[in-house]
Amino acid sequence: MTKTDQRITLRRRPLLAGAAAALATPFVARAQGTAKSGTVKVGMPTILSGAIALLGTSQRNAAEMEIERINAAGGLAGRKIELVVRDSKGQPQEAARVVRELVNTDGCEIIMDAEASSAAFAVQEVIRDLGVLCIHTSSETSSLTADPKLRVATAFRCARQGVHDSIVGGSYAAKVADAKKWTKWATCSPDYAYGHDTTTQFLDFFKHFKPDVEIITQAWPKLGAPDFTEVITKLIQAKPQALFSLLYAGDLSAFINQANVYALFSNMAMFDPNMGDYPVLTAVKSLPAGIYSGTRYLENFPDLPANAAWGEAYRKRFNQFPTNWSWQNSTAWMLAEAAAKKAGSLDAKKMSEALTGLTIDCPFGVGGKVTMRDDHTLVNYAVGWGRTTPKMPYVIDIEAGDWKQLYELEAAWKKQMNYT
Repeated sequence: MTKTDQRITLRRRPLLAGAAAALATPFVARAQGTAKSGTVKVGMPTILSGAIALLGTSQRNAAEMEIERINAAGGLAGRKIELVVRDSKGQPQEAARVVRELVNTDGCEIIMDAEASSAAFAVQEVIRDLGVLCIHTSSETSSLTADPKLRVATAFRCARQGVHDSIVGGSYAAKVADAKKWTKWATCSPDYAYGHDTTTQFLDFFKHFKPDVEIITQAWPKLGAPDFTEVITKLIQAKPQALFSLLYAGDLSAFINQANVYALFSNMAMFDPNMGDYPVLTAVKSLPAGIYSGTRYLENFPDLPANAAWGEAYRKRFNQFPTNWSWQNSTAWMLAEAAAKKAGSLDAKKMSEALTGLTIDCPFGVGGKVTMRDDHTLVNYAVGWGRTTPKMPYVIDIEAGDWKQLYELEAAWKKQMNYT
């Protein structure tokens, strides 16, 4: 057993030998064999190594919790779940190869795609070819499901979407900027699709609410960059009043720790929708008070007993805080469970039909409910912004996003992008 080939199941067995022979075997035959054994294999490609490993490990943890609960209740459509987790290292070509192997070699009938956007688009195209059910649980790049040309009949996104964060964040940032009279801004986001696309979206909506804002410099560090000295120097020299960033996980905590050495935040406010995750908040050696933070996963937002209980159960089991990716992965399993009950089958087409438009009770939704919308993306999840404080609850004065406003502006954005 290697670190890049992990099976989470009561019955652990090695990979089938002979990839070429396995690829030649019809998938239907393998699926029938699995069905006879009373189990269903679910594949999870993700990142389990490197600076962004938290993305994968926190989702694997959430999956363990949900699978145990679902299996104890009888499984999916009466079949117990066997999860196969693979490390793609966040590389698109590797993610595509891994997904094909999970389906064609391991006989996985469902893919829980826990890849970042850097690889999720590659996975999407493999799913288009293979036709199995897929739920993306990490990718936030809006076009993955917003662009009808990229949409796949059996692929869904159970993750917050960049355009949603951009609308709520743009509205919140404009309100603060008006009060503080901040007009000169900079950006610092990771140099790949999510960073570029979502930064552009944020700025569009920010300027919608505050037309006089000026972007005086932009920085694009590589994903997993160990040293942010060049970026920090660039920001110091530009002297913006405020900074918008989409850095996340280990990159975000590393950036703040290094920026603290230069006292960057004594002269510059920072806004980051990805700050509000406990592992990031606690990884910062000296968390500056007053960083403006989006909510990722917080036990007090939404302020529901079910959310607090889920967060506590996760911490007790794994001796660490859950992440935004944790609740998204957990919600994906809740949706899959409800869809299987509705469809009475694990057939990809029937499951997809059941998922489309499905509303379920969920600890992470506004009013305790979320919906998988007709365009295959999750909506009505709790999203808001607040300010950091060095001690629990770490993010205070949270203002929840207005989903009525969000839907209206998202519809206008889709029309502008020719997505409707």
